[in-house]
Amino acid sequence: MTDSPSSTNPVLVISMGVSGCGKSTLARHLAKKFGLVFLEADDFHSAENKAHMASGKPLTDAMREPWIAAMCDALREHRSRGESCVLAYSGLRRAHRARFRELGYPVLFVHLAGPQEVIRRRMEGRVNHFMPADLLTSQYAALEPALNEPDIITVDVAQSIKQIQREAEDLVQDHIQKHAQQS
Repeated sequence: MTDSPSSTNPVLVISMGVSGCGKSTLARHLAKKFGLVFLEADDFHSAENKAHMASGKPLTDAMREPWIAAMCDALREHRSRGESCVLAYSGLRRAHRARFRELGYPVLFVHLAGPQEVIRRRMEGRVNHFMPADLLTSQYAALEPALNEPDIITVDVAQSIKQIQREAEDLVQDHIQKHAQQS
């Protein structure tokens, strides 16, 4: 295992992308590899939001607001304890991504992106998940491009899981080392 970031300079890594891109799988891997606290954005959704999505309807920004606030509150708590975290989170909206940058962490977004057909096949293979593959089109429509957001690095999901993990590990290692040197 690689050394985890010290408590004096905690970092935040956000594994982001549309539903089904592999962000939770990657975030769990990175948490284990680097000794980071793992947070799953889906765990912060209300039962109402999950039911809404499960019925095939996308969330509105008003419905997303309490979800974003709850994640930010949890991350503030981890930051106050000096804990580095990795969050599996869609990151569809620029304004929402900006909220995570205001938490006092140096943030790295690892955007898992790829063709909709590839991700749809992955979604259709999942079991026991509230998000239906039918909502994938709305996720792509809601995803705002990373304009002037240099802390977002895109990783192609058409690669093998091992290739994705290796590429993300290198990015996270660089992020941790860069911010360790700044303390």
